[in-house]
Amino acid sequence: MNPLSRIRNFSIIAHIDHGKSTLADCLIQTCGAISEREMTQQVMDTMDIEKERGITIKAQSVRLSYQYQNETYILNLIDTPGHVDFSYEVSRSLASCEGALLVVDASQGVEAQTIANVYIALENNLEILPVLNKIDLPAANPERVIEEIEQTIGLECNQPLCVSAKTRLGIRELLERIIMQVPPPKGDPNAPTKALIYDSWFDNYLGALALVRVKEGAIKKGQRILVMGSNKNHEVLGLLYPHPIKQQQTEEIACGEIGIVILGLKSVTDIAVGDTMTDFKNPTKEAISGFEPAKPFVFAGIYPIETDKFEDLRDALDKLKLNDSSLTYEPETSIALGFGFRIGFLGLLHMEVIKERLEREFDLSLIATAPTVVYRITQTDGSTINIQNPSELPPEQKIAKIEEPYVKATIIVPSEFLGNIITLLNHRRGIQEKMEYLHETRVLLEYLIPTNEIVMDFYDKLKSCTKGYASFDYEPYEYREGDLVKLDVRVAGEIVDALSIIVPKSKSYDRGKELVVAMKEIIPRQLFEVAIQASIGNKIIARETVKSMGKNVTAKCYGGDITRKRKLLEKQKEGKKRMKSIGKVNLPQEAFLAVLKID
Repeated sequence: MNPLSRIRNFSIIAHIDHGKSTLADCLIQTCGAISEREMTQQVMDTMDIEKERGITIKAQSVRLSYQYQNETYILNLIDTPGHVDFSYEVSRSLASCEGALLVVDASQGVEAQTIANVYIALENNLEILPVLNKIDLPAANPERVIEEIEQTIGLECNQPLCVSAKTRLGIRELLERIIMQVPPPKGDPNAPTKALIYDSWFDNYLGALALVRVKEGAIKKGQRILVMGSNKNHEVLGLLYPHPIKQQQTEEIACGEIGIVILGLKSVTDIAVGDTMTDFKNPTKEAISGFEPAKPFVFAGIYPIETDKFEDLRDALDKLKLNDSSLTYEPETSIALGFGFRIGFLGLLHMEVIKERLEREFDLSLIATAPTVVYRITQTDGSTINIQNPSELPPEQKIAKIEEPYVKATIIVPSEFLGNIITLLNHRRGIQEKMEYLHETRVLLEYLIPTNEIVMDFYDKLKSCTKGYASFDYEPYEYREGDLVKLDVRVAGEIVDALSIIVPKSKSYDRGKELVVAMKEIIPRQLFEVAIQASIGNKIIARETVKSMGKNVTAKCYGGDITRKRKLLEKQKEGKKRMKSIGKVNLPQEAFLAVLKID
């Protein structure tokens, strides 16, 4: 059995696209955990979407062994997602480690996400090793990047590790540095079992699996364990050491180690991420602190395009929740779209990924409404309610105030694009908190921005106005009162509930005008005129009209008196009037996406 002194638990933290998954592949191969034949690119990323987009969505772990000075060391590598939407997984993963490799691209330098993840690592008191990756690139500038790390993060870089995961340069030195500098885990092997669940997923053959880090004691096969958050006990049916391809069975996961616990459960709700496992007969006195469920941040309605597929969508969501415990959803109905679900997401990327997985893995055609955030409404009778859907907003006369959530955004941008960024942030009602030059060519900005302003297309606009060079990170901050109104869209006099949005009063006229102009292009012409109106309450603030299709009813009149033609035209006019009063307009799918496109 490995004593604690020969175990090293570490993770890799970095901004998106700084070579984190490539470095993980390289470490796995150097330690000989996967043969050349079995090796694939981004071996830790198991989903197709992860490989296609080049992002990590699920945190993955692998147990490696490495020979150093005639001793065998166990290295547990915990790969973390880099994107802000999955920072909840990052914080759990880092709570399971003693060290972290801070990977910075030697050509790009420190980015917004690098800073955000370093702060999580510092809160967990981890030993941080700065690693400069992509050192083989012609544009690499290690001196400037080292200066940035020291100035921005405040980490000393006396002996920075310069590696190239692509060419395997400096990888053995990196492994030796991990063994020498990352502290071994602490813990009492004889104390009652105490383990942190830092990931869980569903396997079709084994049921719900929990990935745990044993802090004290050990978990043995056949032991009865208690999950402290749900207060339920289960028998341990099997134990595995994590590996991307072939997991190795074991009889026990010892103190300080990382492993997978098989409990044979049919759902992952009983083993929530961040919960504590302990021995049922001899439980530990207190759970590992810091556990709180993931809070959804952005809400959107998702509806099947074919209305009879509602039950299929429900089944798909139930199955997807097995693999993604952060997903929350409840049924909702819309007059325009029928039956669907209101789904809570951790962020916009999370929303995109979930919608894509539902469509791909379960063969569904879906339509998503504009994403919204949670507003806090104080009513005139003093009560407060939270709403996610604009259609839930009480009548104007019953509202005392509306509060909206704000985020604290960190943006790092080349100084030449500073003017563009500040214009964009002012347009999005941003409030500047801090601005400092990291280097003569790079500026760090801290802004408070209403969440509603970033959930639509903020990231795209940020990238396009900085030619893709800006990096962006955010965290929820607080609620603030806003002068907000509900903007409705009426088609042929009827309110389309799925197109309602909550907007600042100052922007409502412009937003309403843009929306009706966009809708006019999308709605197909009918045999009668269709009025498209934007309204706040009963007040119409913008209108466009879709002209009727012309039908030449006088074509069959050859000569004769003008009154014959007039009679036919009058008859057509009457018919159109009657059609208008009973006519229904079918809105195409693009109409619901028009809300997302306006700015």
